Amino acid sequence: MSKSKPTYVLGINAYDHDVSACLLRDGEIAFAIEKERVTRQKHATGFFQEVVDYCLKAEGITLDDVDLVVRNCYVLPVEDLETRLVYESVPEFLSDEERIQAKSNPLYLPKSNKVVTLSHHLAHAYSAFAACPFDEGVVMIVDGVGSYATDVKEPGQMTEGATPLARESESFYAFKGTSLTTLKKVWLEPVRGFLSDEFFFMEGLGAAYSRVSSYIFADWNKCGEVMGLAPYGTPNAFQPLVIIKDGEIAVPEWTAEFNKPWMPELDENWEKNPHVQHWRDMAWRVQDDTEKVLLERARWLREKTGAKYLCIAGGVGLNCVANGKLAEEAGFEDIWVQPAAGDGGIAIGCAYYGWLEILKKPRKYVINHAYFGVDYAPEVSRKAVQQPRVKMETVVKESDDICAETARLLSEGKVFGWFQGRSEFGPRSLGNRSILADPRTAEMKDILNKRVKFRQAFRPFAPIVLAERAKDIFEGDIDSPFMLMAMKVKPAWKDKIPAIVHVDGTARVQTVREDQNPKLHRLLKEFEKITGVPVLVNTSFNVKGEPIVETPLDALNCFLGTGIDYLALHDMLIEKNKMHGIMLPMRKTYKEISEMVKRGLMVD
Repeated sequence: MSKSKPTYVLGINAYDHDVSACLLRDGEIAFAIEKERVTRQKHATGFFQEVVDYCLKAEGITLDDVDLVVRNCYVLPVEDLETRLVYESVPEFLSDEERIQAKSNPLYLPKSNKVVTLSHHLAHAYSAFAACPFDEGVVMIVDGVGSYATDVKEPGQMTEGATPLARESESFYAFKGTSLTTLKKVWLEPVRGFLSDEFFFMEGLGAAYSRVSSYIFADWNKCGEVMGLAPYGTPNAFQPLVIIKDGEIAVPEWTAEFNKPWMPELDENWEKNPHVQHWRDMAWRVQDDTEKVLLERARWLREKTGAKYLCIAGGVGLNCVANGKLAEEAGFEDIWVQPAAGDGGIAIGCAYYGWLEILKKPRKYVINHAYFGVDYAPEVSRKAVQQPRVKMETVVKESDDICAETARLLSEGKVFGWFQGRSEFGPRSLGNRSILADPRTAEMKDILNKRVKFRQAFRPFAPIVLAERAKDIFEGDIDSPFMLMAMKVKPAWKDKIPAIVHVDGTARVQTVREDQNPKLHRLLKEFEKITGVPVLVNTSFNVKGEPIVETPLDALNCFLGTGIDYLALHDMLIEKNKMHGIMLPMRKTYKEISEMVKRGLMVD
């Protein structure tokens, strides 16, 4: 008897930042990918053909095999946005090249009733609870901005009383099995502003945090950097930027005293700017405000429902310092944060809404890892190392024991690119596309920031630790497989692993269990054998401004363009030869000239 055909549901986060796709096979995540990993453009926007094609090719099916497609774009319902794109040119949503692509794609202006649209916070909510480890609990969604009230068509979403152009800011739900009930929604009313910046002046937590990010780093999407900068600030140097009272949020209006924004076009060197302490103080303030608001919201949820378990998604859910505080102080037995809590993870929520709510299928799958990319075959890696430039600049050898050999070299102070298995979905490198180093010297942090990552010195590095040893080293017995919880380092260990201890004594921990990532677990065991330390520095395999590497060739390009000493590519151990020392300055000069041309600094 032949096996029945699987049921496939495709979820898509479309057009605006962090375009992504997730393919479910019989209710389990088969593949998921963000567009930036494919196109190499950070937070890639635009059409979604690359990510859909990636998932379908990886599964070996076509779009005809997909039973249901669920899409979301927080800007407008996808069908409305696509209709506008027919007669309006918005290159960041649909470039000229992608416009040609879209014309022949059946998911663009689709006629099929198997293609549906979902509102933004419901997509986040389904991403949070549908594949969580709990049968029942509550969900907290907090982000910058969600759908307009007029575009939220699903029943029970508390749109009554909200003006049509109000936008989602916070949503709170209770769930049991496949049932989801809305408890509270916070709407952002429209405000005055320049055409592109109304969002920053809305009275919402995510909006305020993004405004601070824009002020300090000239980029609304640098909230992680704001979080890392916050411990350097002076407590209470600023009045609160976000206030919560009796359950209501207020954001005091900024005045002309906020007159020290970073403007990179006037001063490229952020670290030497005279206003750095002002920015540090502001980062402390908004981080402290955020923690207070989220704690009050979480405690309210627990008291209202009596729930033991909390699930979190939405962009603010990536704030691992706040998550750590919630785990310690909110009173829940356990907290689960979806590994792609930001808008990239919307694709997961769309897919599970289709599976649970439209197809009425049961919940049966738990996300216990985030390795949802393609597992590139060894021959793909071998073909990559045979590229002429790679061959000219490297020495490649097959290792009989890549974990033991890597552990030995790490213990000698070498920095490794570590490329294994399937790529991670979400913003964190979780040990398959990682840069690894020895945490035992404080200097390693500066080496990585200057020689490898090319980023500001204040930026901290995260540890990976054997899950069975985590409670010996970090305070609190918390499982943190997705690097979304900050924990305090125990005093006895601070001097043993200084490269991962942030200025406030915390670390953004990733715990590693053998059943989740056996190769990474074994590497940590081998390193512990040599050093007595079951911890490594783990940072994303990329440089500042670039996405995490996806393919073997991406990994080789990053390796050759940075100060990484070795690359472990599956079981191949790769190091640089003398020719690399000749080629690297030439490559840097070419890159600098190219960037000057882009900025219009080269003249005849």
